[in-house]
Amino acid sequence: MKKLFTLVAVASISLVACGPSAAEKEAMEKAKQDSIKAYEEAEAAKAAAEQQRLADSTAQFEAAKAEEAKRIEDSIANAKPGKKK
Repeated sequence: MKKLFTLVAVASISLVACGPSAAEKEAMEKAKQDSIKAYEEAEAAKAAAEQQRLADSTAQFEAAKAEEAKRIEDSIANAKPGKKK
């Protein structure tokens, strides 16, 4: 019985001692924080790209709208007065 108790005590101590060290825990936490930071930076870049895409699209639409208005204005100016279809 004494040998069994000693064997169980030694096994328990060795299991507790096998856990990650403080340096390993710190390295795991740093890796986790680095991963979170990389994700946040990627999301920020994605949001910035989406904003730029919307701004470009809006500018392109406004340019097309101004071109169409200019075309209509020129067409009206070039129309001969008094001639109806």
